[in-house]
Amino acid sequence: MLDENQEKVEDNKSNSEQEVVSSSEKTTETEQQVISTSESQEVSSAVNEIEEEIAATAEESVKHNQVAEVVKEIDYSKMPLENLVAELEKVLTEQPVNKVKNQVDAIKNAFNQKFGALLAEKKAAFIEAGGESIDFQFSSPIKTTYNSLLSHHKKERDAYYKDQEKSQKLNLEKRFEVIEALKALIADANPKIMYKQFKELQDTWRAIGPVSKTKYNDTWKIYHHHVERFYDLLHLSNDFRDLDFKNNLEEKLKIIQKAEALAEHENINDSFKQLQELHKIWKEDIGPVAREVREEIWKKFSQATKKIHDKRHEYHRSMKTKFDEIIQKKLEIVAKIEAFDTSNNKNHNDWQQSIAALETLRQAYFNAGKLPYAKSEEIWQKFKVATKKFNKAKNNFYKEEKNSQQDNLNQKIALIELAESLKDSTDWENTTETFKKIQADWKKIGHVPRKFSDDVWKRFKSACNHYFDQYHKNKNAVSEEDQLIITAKKDFLEHIKTLEIHTKEGVLEAINSWKSLGYLPRSVRHLEGKFNKQIDRLISTLSIDKNEIEMLRFKNNVDGFATNNDVRKLDGEHIFIRKKIDEIVKEIQQLENNLGFFSNAKPDNPLVLNVMSKVEVFRKDLALWKEKLIYIKKIDY
Repeated sequence: MLDENQEKVEDNKSNSEQEVVSSSEKTTETEQQVISTSESQEVSSAVNEIEEEIAATAEESVKHNQVAEVVKEIDYSKMPLENLVAELEKVLTEQPVNKVKNQVDAIKNAFNQKFGALLAEKKAAFIEAGGESIDFQFSSPIKTTYNSLLSHHKKERDAYYKDQEKSQKLNLEKRFEVIEALKALIADANPKIMYKQFKELQDTWRAIGPVSKTKYNDTWKIYHHHVERFYDLLHLSNDFRDLDFKNNLEEKLKIIQKAEALAEHENINDSFKQLQELHKIWKEDIGPVAREVREEIWKKFSQATKKIHDKRHEYHRSMKTKFDEIIQKKLEIVAKIEAFDTSNNKNHNDWQQSIAALETLRQAYFNAGKLPYAKSEEIWQKFKVATKKFNKAKNNFYKEEKNSQQDNLNQKIALIELAESLKDSTDWENTTETFKKIQADWKKIGHVPRKFSDDVWKRFKSACNHYFDQYHKNKNAVSEEDQLIITAKKDFLEHIKTLEIHTKEGVLEAINSWKSLGYLPRSVRHLEGKFNKQIDRLISTLSIDKNEIEMLRFKNNVDGFATNNDVRKLDGEHIFIRKKIDEIVKEIQQLENNLGFFSNAKPDNPLVLNVMSKVEVFRKDLALWKEKLIYIKKIDY
């Protein structure tokens, strides 16, 4: 239910509006009538838009001649979180609560994007380290401060607008009181006091604060209608009226000049704001002009208004095109993220590649350009939904991976415990085979949770190293008997270095003497190589057939392999001999086939003689390799 004052205000408004309607047939020269009868509908549209803007900002303006505040644009997207919080505190502290909406929204947009990225990064690291998605928590002093600043700002803002609403309601009542007083003044028409009282009513009207934007234009039109009625009735005091008309004309011409100058400014948004202030002054502070020039000066002002209006609309069209291009780019990136296929990701490396690819798309989204908060919020929500789909699939994988890694951890711990139980065993043959199997099984087991991986590897490596260190130490240990053999063979090696043997028998005797000294331990088998070099030196000085020398060297080498029970080298030598025999046989067959082409040639033909010579060489080589094969077959290994 409306209270008594509100009812009075509504009644006053209704009565006044009715008077405007009933008087409109009599009054034909108001500015609103000029607009409605203007031949240019575009001018009318431009002026109406200004009127709507003035009404929208009326409840924020305290002084009508106050120049709109120009806030410097800041690229908050490049600021770190700490700087964004500091900037938010600075804005909220230094500027009025009703002037910071755009800046606060821009800071909130930048902060939410950056903190969201940080939160996703922390959560991914938590899950990768083995944590459950449902258990993830992250607290930040920066976020706490940020939330506290916004909460305090909201309380201040709500309190401000609540006070504004009360104040606007009271101001509306005051305006209707002035209107009623003006109507009474016109009805009384006392020439002695009416002009003075009219000026006082004008001052009172101008001193009244802002009203609701829904009431602003209505109250002004009613007031302005009665002001013009007053001037039209002021025929008893022509001097006062004409002086007012003259002063008002001068002021309105100044406003027209300012409006025309604003049309040339580069910053069209700033020009539009200042134009609104000029319209307020035109309406609120300056009274009517003489009837014969009203239409002319209003047309000039309207034309200047239209010029700024057209430039502003062109600017907004270009910005809309730019924003549409950015929106399209961002939507295309969102579509790519939504279509991102992770169905073939089977392991950690696959997901790491996908995460890197998605991060590239995220950066492309942010680099596509900035949008006003009102345009960016809807796309930002779509972007969050698309990335959430990817993150859900990723989190599900790592959740399953965590369970698998726990099984792997249990298997590796079992191998560690087995290795640790055997590390001091002296059953070298069986334990060595067991350790080799343990190591092979370890390699087959997959990853374990990262927080355990270093510890389990150190334990496993320590147990294996301990055993094999003991194994090699025992294996390389030299007995007293072995040491006597080593010493004897070293002495014989020094002795043979000084010998000059020129017979085959002498070389064979030296070989047999070396063998008779005994077997060398594995750790000093390199002495065999040194001895073989000395035998090769002695054989090279013998005056015997080349193949015989080759057989001596061959027998010395393979006998050494047999003495040391080196089965691997004996097998290798055996395979190599068979391979050489097969190669030589193929060469002989090829050459004999070639001789078939010379069946009609004379026996002394050079080509025939050359081929037959090669065949003979290969046959001798074949005989040598067959002799080696026969010898190595006789060795029992």
